[in-house]
Amino acid sequence: MSAPFRFPRFFVTTPSPCPYLPGKTERKVFTELSGPHAAELNDALGRIGFRRSQNVAYRPSCTDCAACVSVRVVAAEFRPNASQRKLMRRNADLSVTACKPWTTEEQFDLLRRYLAARHPGGGMAEMDELDFADMVEQTPVSTYVVEYRDPAGRLVGACLSDHQADGLSMIYSFYEAESADRPGLGTFIILDHIQRAAEAGLPYVYLGYWVKDSPRMQYKVRFQPLERLGSGGWTRFEQEEGGQTMLDALLDRRAAGLPG
Repeated sequence: MSAPFRFPRFFVTTPSPCPYLPGKTERKVFTELSGPHAAELNDALGRIGFRRSQNVAYRPSCTDCAACVSVRVVAAEFRPNASQRKLMRRNADLSVTACKPWTTEEQFDLLRRYLAARHPGGGMAEMDELDFADMVEQTPVSTYVVEYRDPAGRLVGACLSDHQADGLSMIYSFYEAESADRPGLGTFIILDHIQRAAEAGLPYVYLGYWVKDSPRMQYKVRFQPLERLGSGGWTRFEQEEGGQTMLDALLDRRAAGLPG
């Protein structure tokens, strides 16, 4: 009598510079997602803090640091604040389509503009069209490219998202970061995913990792209620854990185009 599926083999990467905390190194543990039970394995690993990249599931496994914390929004209990509601109204004219995971030139052009504006010189800055196709199309699970288009039909945002058994996992989003007409598109894409998860009866929206001392990660604490994964499992993220809550509120208002 054989087991329903083979227990995965895990591997560890060599240490490399941490992209979030200067002076730190990062190391990841990972396994391949393949075979007929890849989706079930991805779901199970997602609940213990793994993320997916193409056909690999990984999570941080650093020897001297545990700063990366998995976080997820409790979709059914989420209530947008005043600035988030205004942002949702402002972008209510966008058409949203969940597309099959096939790349287009239009998506790649948007990605290049986004990286140039938000992450120049970052690890993805040299990504070409083949790299982008690999990122999107090499998936063994239920994956979509969620497109956001303005009334003229122009693509202004996109998000590579996995549909898991217990929620939506936002793998990577990109958008018109320099748009004066539509500030806060990144926030809106998260809000839209939370709403869609709640409407579908899915409990969570997975936002990846939060790092307390990384300013670029602090936007995630503005989506409450939020759960974090610790040694005792998933627990509610207390607002004060994020630190600088007044600054977070200010950033939230500015993201929605409101005065500080």
